[in-house]
Amino acid sequence: MLLDQIMEFVGNHWYLFVALIVISGLLIYNIIVGGKGSVEPLAATEMINHQDAVVIDVRPAADFAKGHIINAINVPMNGFKNQIATLKKHKAKPIIVSCRSGAQSSMACSQLRKEGFEQVFNLHGGIMAWEAASLPLTRKKR
Repeated sequence: MLLDQIMEFVGNHWYLFVALIVISGLLIYNIIVGGKGSVEPLAATEMINHQDAVVIDVRPAADFAKGHIINAINVPMNGFKNQIATLKKHKAKPIIVSCRSGAQSSMACSQLRKEGFEQVFNLHGGIMAWEAASLPLTRKKR
């Protein structure tokens, strides 16, 4: 009886069933692949302190000036692709890329990987997660 009702529902509302399958697939993909190449704020501090990781902040200069991770390098996303050459000297070190929420830095990580940077990590949650973890920000320029 229940199976008949499910089949009738799927037959009458096939578009909802297809949407459910697509969304479920995307969620599973995000769970499996989404976390690779990202680092939580506390793990990032560990990398900065013990592996000499370089932090690249891709927010606009005005946002960077309001507060950033200590010793971070500001390379705004709007000119990021043209500035990658200036980062080549840090190619051997782990690189942590940050932005406000983690979305733009994810795109910057992809560009860096395409340019041959191997140890590139997205700061999961960005500066918002950094602040939520009660980690310090500075306003000083390098």
